[in-house]
Amino acid sequence: MEKILGVEGGEKEVLELNKYVVGSVPTVMYIPEYISTAEEDLLLKNIYQAPLSKWKTLKNRRLQNWGGVVHEKGLLAQELPSWLKRVTNRICEESKLFPSAINHVLINEYLPDQGIMPHQDGPAYMPVVAILSLGSPVVMDFVPHPNLESTAETSENDTQDIIYEPSVTKGYKSSKYLPFSVVLMPRSLLIFKDMAYSDYLHGIKDSENHCYDEAVNAINGPSHDAETLAGLKIDGGDRVVHRTTTRVSLTCRLVTKVHKHLIKI
Repeated sequence: MEKILGVEGGEKEVLELNKYVVGSVPTVMYIPEYISTAEEDLLLKNIYQAPLSKWKTLKNRRLQNWGGVVHEKGLLAQELPSWLKRVTNRICEESKLFPSAINHVLINEYLPDQGIMPHQDGPAYMPVVAILSLGSPVVMDFVPHPNLESTAETSENDTQDIIYEPSVTKGYKSSKYLPFSVVLMPRSLLIFKDMAYSDYLHGIKDSENHCYDEAVNAINGPSHDAETLAGLKIDGGDRVVHRTTTRVSLTCRLVTKVHKHLIKI
């Protein structure tokens, strides 16, 4: 990172994102150890202290929705809690990729055998997303976007994400784009935007074991993450993530169209 002079004269960090580009798609950036272990513990503490009513249970995971309700006309906003603002403001200030403060965070909890189908974030969001990973490592797969005329379903998490059946992604080899994957280690930050946001779907396999032999950040990612990745187990020559604990992710996004009437807490 480089330092710039903050508004009040103090120093602020700014990510030199070009150093964190992984793979051949220039709009995918992976920052290992973005937060400390203590910060990870504090985030998890706040997440699990949320009222039980804040959790929504889906077929293969459960989630918390912070920032308000997203629909096709924009965001019916609710102010983020201070513990979330601290991390979203940091991401916004350091990445310089969001024109205004991040106003929506989706927190997903995945058990070791749970994942999410290939999907694209919905049109309500600005085409940039930052995913902070906590807990168990996991492999996220990116596949080229199928024909937009293919049948798609709106997901049930009220965020207007678009979910695609796995079979829809067949035939990607004829595309000029190639699939790729990224190992998401605990405390890492994944940012993808523009081409990676609009031309690819991303998902996580419903499996306790994820092979990461071809993961772009394991092959040519930031060198300071090599030691961490080397610590993962190797089975029969294959590098494999064994998901033995729960993973929690914070998907941080900006809804540019916000309704004036706020949701009261």
